[in-house]
Amino acid sequence: MEHKIVIVAFAGEAPCFAHAMLNGLDMQARGWDVKLVIEGKATTLIKDLAEPDVPFAPLYDKVKKAGLIDCVCRACANKMGALAAAEAQGLPLADEMQGHPAMARYVEAGYTIITI
Repeated sequence: MEHKIVIVAFAGEAPCFAHAMLNGLDMQARGWDVKLVIEGKATTLIKDLAEPDVPFAPLYDKVKKAGLIDCVCRACANKMGALAAAEAQGLPLADEMQGHPAMARYVEAGYTIITI
């Protein structure tokens, strides 16, 4: 059975987001189909983690290079002041559900959703 997981990171605390990233990388290393969606207050971390001297920045860079970030919530990134950073980093934005990514599309594709 193939594992298909979407980790939706909502929490804006860096250690919580680090756990989302670590689990995503671990699942990917096991050969699972895993995606990371950055939502809510977690979008504020996008601009901070792009700075190389910030804690968890190397982990964030590894996650980006691994292609784990499926999308960033456009509405939340805009509200939290992180939209320009997401665009500058070339992160995919999603807004199909009144400005937010729809979890239903992942469920319809057979993914299990985990929120952090």
